Amino acid sequence: MALFAYRGVDAEGHISSGNLDAANAIDLELRLKRLGLDLITFDSVKRSTAARTRRVSRTELITFCFHLSQLLQAGVNIIEALTDLRDTVDNPGFRQVIASLLEDIEGGLKLSEAMANHGYCFDTVFVALVRAGEQSGQLTEVLDELSENLKWQDEIAGQAQRAMVYPAIVFTVIIGVIFVLMIFLVPQLAATFRTMVPKLPRETEIMVALSAFFVRWWYLLLGVPAVLVGGAWMFARTNERAQLLIDELSLRLPVLGAIRQKIILARFSTFFAMLYRAGISVLDCIRICEKIVDNRVMEEGLQRVGRSISEGQGISQAFMATKLFPPLVLRMLRVGESTGGLDKALLNVSYFYNREVREGISRLQSLLGPATTVILGLLIVAILYSIFLPIYDVIAKIKF
Repeated sequence: MALFAYRGVDAEGHISSGNLDAANAIDLELRLKRLGLDLITFDSVKRSTAARTRRVSRTELITFCFHLSQLLQAGVNIIEALTDLRDTVDNPGFRQVIASLLEDIEGGLKLSEAMANHGYCFDTVFVALVRAGEQSGQLTEVLDELSENLKWQDEIAGQAQRAMVYPAIVFTVIIGVIFVLMIFLVPQLAATFRTMVPKLPRETEIMVALSAFFVRWWYLLLGVPAVLVGGAWMFARTNERAQLLIDELSLRLPVLGAIRQKIILARFSTFFAMLYRAGISVLDCIRICEKIVDNRVMEEGLQRVGRSISEGQGISQAFMATKLFPPLVLRMLRVGESTGGLDKALLNVSYFYNREVREGISRLQSLLGPATTVILGLLIVAILYSIFLPIYDVIAKIKF
């Protein structure tokens, strides 16, 4: 099916626009009719553009899973449930996605197959769990688990964002204060100091030289770091070795590295348990989890685990051989493997690391505020000390 950008009008004369999947122009017109729109104009669109225009927030996915689960539990069939959701969704892009799901299901596809056509909304894990729920007859339970997991992800993301807001503000203030002092205040005081003190202190001379550099090359001081960061980011996205190095360093950073690793382990154990409990084989669970850890080092480690298990090695032994997983994870895997309760053991790991992540982010948030304030104070004190040192010299030489 192709993707079309359309403009349509409803019965009240309101113009609507968006993207919709259709086989051809006639099919597009029929699909818009079912949405209560008459086609005005249309044009073909690339899939990458659709991914941007149909961006769906985590909160919207939580609401979608919860409402769909409730409707299915109440005995509403999948077509009517999706129709109700389509008519109540506020996001136009997500409304079009749900409308496309409806069309695909009416055309004979299963829900998981229809979702697989919208990878920018429903990731690999989401589709795999829905497929497993369909096969096992536990779709509502799977949707409830997805809703809870998405809530956890949203909570952790919110905590991380709140932890970084204050340092980001303080860092911006630090940069602004330094530029104002160096470009405006120091040059004015430097000329006065030279008339008062023939020989300026060394600290003040250094500060005056830095100020002259700021005045002349301020655009480079702002532009070069931005270009370097942007270039490094682009290089890291396109170079495999650079990505691997960055991911490895992200796990070794003080404080942040430990939190990063715990987030990865919590995410891995949660989804592994959900997939395994839904009836997906261990090898398939590992293969799917490779794409959700969001770290090349951990991804390569899981690939080695999958190869070892496929060659006949035990689950806990295969994980131990990678030397990437802490003793707690290995111990729980060993217990789960021996008792047959692998999903329960991994959920225990998930609970532990979820708590650790929350506490770690809270501690980091409580430390970042005072630390950034102290740094700001020290920088300003150093600058002011260099500026007013000549004044103290002049006062000391005055005889009363």
